Amino acid sequence: MKTNENLDGNAIVYCERAYNTPNGKTAHGLVRFTNRYRVLSVIDSRYNGQDAGEVLDGKKTGIPLAASLEKALEQFRAQGLKATHFVIGLTPDGGRLPDDARNEVALALNNGLNVDCGLHDFLSDDIRLAELARKKGLHIRDIRRPPDRNSLHFFSGKIETVTALKIAVLGTDSAVGKRTTAWKIVEGLHQIGLKTEMIGTGQTAWMQGARYGLIMDSLINDFVSGEIEHAVWSAWKEADPEVIVIEGQGSLMNPAYPGGFEILAAGRPDAVVLQHAPARKDYDGFPGYPIQSLTTQIEAIELLSGKPVVAVTVNHENLGADEIPLICKAIEKDVGVPALDVLLEGPDRLVKTLISLNKKRGRS
Repeated sequence: MKTNENLDGNAIVYCERAYNTPNGKTAHGLVRFTNRYRVLSVIDSRYNGQDAGEVLDGKKTGIPLAASLEKALEQFRAQGLKATHFVIGLTPDGGRLPDDARNEVALALNNGLNVDCGLHDFLSDDIRLAELARKKGLHIRDIRRPPDRNSLHFFSGKIETVTALKIAVLGTDSAVGKRTTAWKIVEGLHQIGLKTEMIGTGQTAWMQGARYGLIMDSLINDFVSGEIEHAVWSAWKEADPEVIVIEGQGSLMNPAYPGGFEILAAGRPDAVVLQHAPARKDYDGFPGYPIQSLTTQIEAIELLSGKPVVAVTVNHENLGADEIPLICKAIEKDVGVPALDVLLEGPDRLVKTLISLNKKRGRS
């Protein structure tokens, strides 16, 4: 789908008890970057009064964390600002909305806010909430609601006509930072003048305003490959980019979210960047399911795709600042490709690796 480049409105993001945890990744994405909303505030009472960017990345963004929706609305009314959207920033395991959060949605509707939700619970199917939205003249958008089957695409092979360099950002686990790294790559390529498009594959990328993409886990399996292919092909056909960056989902070996197969098969990337959290021992949310080694995961990706993993990007969760350079050097020694933390280091070194790939393909 191609999205509107204009802002939809001013958003308050709900992330109670999940901000700065893996279950708050949608809120994290919106704090770091979005072309869809102007984010006014994030709700998590544990961090009341703090700066959302400083809590997350140690960098101030001017987006305050609030104890409640009432407090956020009170603060912004005093400043003459008007919120228009209440966005669910939670990403709990299984994509189900906690019951107490539904009361917050009702409160948001009563305060005149449209609601956007990317979870598997469709709020527009909730009779109480739907009726409240109707009476108030507001909209509830369930971002993960499956599209009409008549609009879906089956794999056709047209991906083979795409001449742009295609980079897939896959991960060794879910909720590991694939989307953030993908955006950082896009940002870095734009800075050096390479025309680049991002293919979003989840609800958060949609909320951040990705112009092209799909929401993989809202689709019937038969059409996933076709929709990936169509999104990549559409971005290439309409925008004529030199590089296309494809956001990964889950990981190949995660027992609950074995994403990535369709991206490799249908997106047919020329190379893979692999996002990895060295401090994690088990798969996210599944104690007792150890993450396979980085070497094993790289071998699996390269066997399935026939294409190289050209870099490892590091998620620094639960690592000390002094540990990160040492871990990156150890990874480079073990697997023989550059390893870096793009949030701390920036994407420049990674971009140089990708540029060299483009030159080898005969494109400047």
